[in-house]
Formats: sequence, structure tokens, C-alpha cells
Amino acid sequence: MSTQSPVNILLVDDQPENLVALEAILADLGANLVKSTSGKEALRCLLQDDFALILLDVQMPQMDGFEVATLIRQRPRSQDTPIIFLTAFSSSEQFMFKGYALGAVDYLIKPIAPNILLSKVAIFIELYKKTEALRQKTEILQRQTTQLEAINTELQTSEERFRLLSSCSPVGVFVTDTEGRCIYTNPRFQTICQGSAKTSESVDESGLGSSSGSGQSWLDSIYPDDLAAARSTWTAYLQNGQDDYAQEFRLRPSGEVERWAAIRSARMVSEQKNFLGYVGTVEDITERKQAEAANAQIIREQAARQEAETANRMKDDFIAVLSHELRTPLNSILGWANLLQAGKLDSQKVEYAIDTIERNALAQKQLIEDILDVSQIVRGKLQLHRLPVNLVAVAQTALETVRPAATAKAIALTTNFHDYDRLEVTGDALRLQQVIWNLLTNAVKFTPEQGRVDIHLSVVASLPQERLPTGPCPEDGPGANVAAPAYAQLRIADTGLGIAADFLPHIFDRFRQADSSITRSQGGLGLGLAIVHHLVEQHQGCVWAESAGLNQGATFTVALPLAQSPSPSPPPATARLPEEPATHALAGLPILVVEDDTDTRDLLAFLLEAQGAVVTTTASAKEGLHLVASMRPAVLLCDISMPDMDGYTLVQTIRTQLPAPQANIPAIAITAHARLSDQAQALSNGFQSHLPKPIEAETLVRTILQVTG
Repeated sequence: MSTQSPVNILLVDDQPENLVALEAILADLGANLVKSTSGKEALRCLLQDDFALILLDVQMPQMDGFEVATLIRQRPRSQDTPIIFLTAFSSSEQFMFKGYALGAVDYLIKPIAPNILLSKVAIFIELYKKTEALRQKTEILQRQTTQLEAINTELQTSEERFRLLSSCSPVGVFVTDTEGRCIYTNPRFQTICQGSAKTSESVDESGLGSSSGSGQSWLDSIYPDDLAAARSTWTAYLQNGQDDYAQEFRLRPSGEVERWAAIRSARMVSEQKNFLGYVGTVEDITERKQAEAANAQIIREQAARQEAETANRMKDDFIAVLSHELRTPLNSILGWANLLQAGKLDSQKVEYAIDTIERNALAQKQLIEDILDVSQIVRGKLQLHRLPVNLVAVAQTALETVRPAATAKAIALTTNFHDYDRLEVTGDALRLQQVIWNLLTNAVKFTPEQGRVDIHLSVVASLPQERLPTGPCPEDGPGANVAAPAYAQLRIADTGLGIAADFLPHIFDRFRQADSSITRSQGGLGLGLAIVHHLVEQHQGCVWAESAGLNQGATFTVALPLAQSPSPSPPPATARLPEEPATHALAGLPILVVEDDTDTRDLLAFLLEAQGAVVTTTASAKEGLHLVASMRPAVLLCDISMPDMDGYTLVQTIRTQLPAPQANIPAIAITAHARLSDQAQALSNGFQSHLPKPIEAETLVRTILQVTG
């Protein structure tokens, strides 16, 4: 290997002409000839450059060649530089030995033969070049050796770092080939997966392979119920060439605790964009899942607690309103009753007092009926008697019941009932009348004087998606609606107080009122609309409210599916009642009354005697049993809830233990248990009829006439 630049040769002689002669001789060698006329100048040149050869004159002033050579040899950088002494004065062996002792490679006597000098200098130039080439190779080799050692050290460090990362990693690590077969796992992977691996399958040398050789070893640890989903997602990931995979699955439990793992994987690609396989992690996330479950439980408990607190507040508000609604009419009833008892009222005030007492008593009766209806709704016991019903007739009947209240407030009632002869739906006529009556009553109550209430009946082909009924389908029966093609729609719009936007979504909630404060201007328990909503849903219909806001009026819409096939329907129950019985309709009829409440017992006796009946009363069911056997009454009026023996037991005893005709005596249940289920129970226990308290005189007489024929 040749050097890139010419070698340096130092020429030292105090005679310039000698330097010129040397330069002429050596010019053809292509070397860089550096000339110096003194020893000091030569030493300065040596400080700056390296030389392949020094031609040094022996005889020089101030510092001869031997002294210069001595100083050259003392410097490490030039101690091995070849020196050829040149001299014209002495060729004695003493001088030659001194020169060689100082490290000279030759000793030439002037005049010097050019060819000899040229050949000698050429040899040293070539030697220098080879030595320099060898030195460069050595340096390159040393650098390469150093680099290799550094690379090996870095590789060892990297391997040690990877080993530590792998062995100390808090997550399991696995590496697969391009087909997804596992080729490497770390200890944490084995700890997580082997604790859950199936014992029925073998494990390969990596600790993770399955007996099928699929290489999807982490799948062996998945909980059986999650295994199908895990296999499906992992196979799709391998086949579709996706960049990342991330799923969470349950692991096979190693104890009673449910264990979870997060599986993640990514493709491995070299710098040359060659696909090498997959690298993935398996992380035990059981604690996180437990924390999430605990947090979710806390959230559920907080929500339940808040819901319970809200419900309790609503019930407290309801109880406060209930107390107000019950005590207010009681105040009027008791107050006017005391005035009547004092006997200080004129005839006009007596009539006014009686009307007031009756009106407030009816209001209390309605409150109690609403509470009982809601109780049955909550327990799922509200029953319907479904028959084909003419909705037009039901709406007209309900309208007539609220017309007096509307007339008293000069509220205009407008209808379009004349547009339809009948709109037949399948349902309970009395309950549908209750729905319409509740909505009309609310409309009249919340509409100021001289306002307007519009009642509009129509038929629509379908309802918007958000209005579709969500209630249960009606039971199969006469006229049962299987797939109604259209809906009868009743809209009741008023010009009243309206509904605030924030309360509109809660308008049909139980125990909710827009204003439950003590200053609210309208009465009521806030149950009517809840009852309406439930009854409409039970008829497979829907009801909704609309309002532009406070003082903007409100519109309530009821949609009921039309019956599939029109069929004759009986008129509403209120229209089927017979005429009032004549005075003294019970003349001479022997009646036995069994009632433990003194006031009720006396009232019944007074009402019946006013109709000419011969009445016998008792507060004991046992005494009543004796009287039935001895006096043989034409009819028995019996309370249900009594001490010692209830009404059911009394009637069953009469039916089973007394001889005819006493055993067949007609019996009417007089009770405060007013539910349909109570009526059914009374009839099933031997009563012929069931009258809920409070009892109207006309209804009582009419029922007695019916059961006695």
C-alpha cells in the first residue's frame, strides 16, 4: 500500500552549494527534499514533520553532526529515523564507529558518487513506504479490533439488558413466527398462563404450545366461555394482516377468584421491511377488573341510594299533599256538621251545609279510589274486563260528568263527536271512562275562568315511532286486537296553566307534581295522570302530553288501537243503570245487618227502614249466625272485616252448616275492601253481590231488589 503524498527527506549541510548538489542528485526520486543549513534548523524541521531519511553533514559550526544526531535520538518521535552521515574530512574508523554508535545506518565520504547515494536513499524511501503502509494497516486493524470489541460489548450489554427486561418484565411476553406459532416466552408469561392452562393438552419446550401444534398457546389458558371469541378474533388477526391486536378475556381460574388477562400483539418488521412474525404481551388485569367491578358496584349503590332518596322525598311530598287533601275537606265536613248539630242554621244555610258536606265527601271518596287504583297498579293487580267498547259513547259520558264544573267556571267545551257514530276499541268501558274523565277534570281544573277546552276525536293510520305503545298486549278474547291497522285518537287541549319544559318528561310519574309546595294553587294527589298512563298502556295504547310552557296551555293525547272487526257494544256502565227505586221499595222485607261499626250499622238501618224494610242489626258475626237460623231474614247485609269471625267465614258457615232455606239466604258484602279482587273473593265465598263503602242509598236498595228477585 503506497502513501498518498511524497515522503520527506531532510538534507542538513552548512554549505548551500552542497545542499544544491544533493538536491540535484535526489530530484528524480520524487521525494520532498527539506534543506537545512544548521543543526538547530534541522531540529526545528523534525518538530514539524516526520522524515524517511536524514542526510547529515558531520562538520558544521556551532553544532556538529554527531551532536545533532544525539539530540535526534533523544526524541521518541525521531529516535528510529535512519541517518546517513556525510563528511569530507576524515575517514578514520574512530569517526565511523562514533557515527554508527549514534544509530547511523551509513557513513559516506565526500565526494559522494551520485549513483551510490541515489541507490541508498531509494532503498530507505521504499523501506519507509512499506513501513508506513504496515503502520497504517496496523492502525486500521487496531481500529477495527477496537470497534469489534465495542460492538461485542454493546451486544453483550444489549443481550443482558434484554434478558433482564424479559425476566423482570411485569407482563408476559411471547414471540411467534409468521404463522403465529410461539417461539419464545418469558417467565412472566409462563406464570400467568401455565397457572390456567388446560391439563388435557401437552406443553411444548417453550412452556406454551398446545398439543395441536397451532402455536396459539395463550389460548390454552382462556376461560371456556370466552374461548370461541378468543380463537375467532386471533385467527382473524393472523389472516387479515392487521397491525395490532388487543383483547381482554377471562382466564381459567386457579382458585375461586375470577382471573382476567389483556392480550396484545403487533407485527415484527425488519429494517428491510421483511415480516418476521409477531410479538405480544399477556398482562394479568384481575386487580383492575376487580377495581372496575367494585367501582361499578359503588356507582350502582350510589345511584340506588340517590334513587331511594329521591323516591323518599317524593313520598314525603306525597304524604304532605295527601294530608292536605284529606284534612281540607274534613275541615268543611266537620265544621258544617257541628253547625248543623247546633241547630242554629236557617233552611238556606242547612241546604248549603249539606251540599258542602256531600261535595267534600265525594272529593275524599275520589282521593281514596285513586290511592287504591295506584296500589293495585304497583302490585300488578289491576284487572280489566275487556269487551268491544264504543269510544264515542264513553267520551260523551265522561264529558257530561265534568260539564257542571266547566259551566261553573264559564269554560267553553268544544267537541267533534258528531263526526263519528262509533269508534270501536277493545277494553274496559269503566276504566276508559276513568281515563277520559281524569284528563277532562285536569283540563277544567287547570284552566282559568272563561277559558276553553277542546275535545277532538279522530282516526289515524299509524303513530310516530316514538309514540308506539310499549304496554302489554291485551289478552285474547272477544274483539281482541291482534294487529290494529289504525288508532282512535282523543286529544284534549286546554288554555290553562301549561306545563314547564323540565317537568314535562315526568308528567305521568307517580307521586310527582309540578308544585308540591304548601302554596300550590290546585288540589290533588298527583295520581290521576299516573293512573291514566297505566290504564292506557294496559289497553295497548299510548298517551302523551304537549305544552309550549307555563301559561301556554296543554294538550293530552290518547291513542287506542281500533278493534279489528266492528261488533255491537253495550253502552257504558253508567248508562245501563236502572231507574231509581220507588219510595218504600222494601216495604215489609225482613233484612239482617251484621256490621261491627256502630255508625255504619245505624246508617244502614236508617236507610233501609226509610224504604219500609224490617231491619235487625247485630255487631257480632256469631250472633248474626244465630239470627239467620232463628228469624229467617230475606237478605243478609254483612261486613267483611270483623273481630272473632269475618264475613267470609260467616257466609261459608251459613252455606255449609244451616239447613235450607236458611242456607240459601241471599247475602250482600258491605265492605271497605273495594278492589276487583275483593269483589271476586266475595262472590267466590258465597256472596251474591259486593258493595264497596261508602254506599249510596239508591245503589243499596237496587242491589237488594236484584238479589231478592
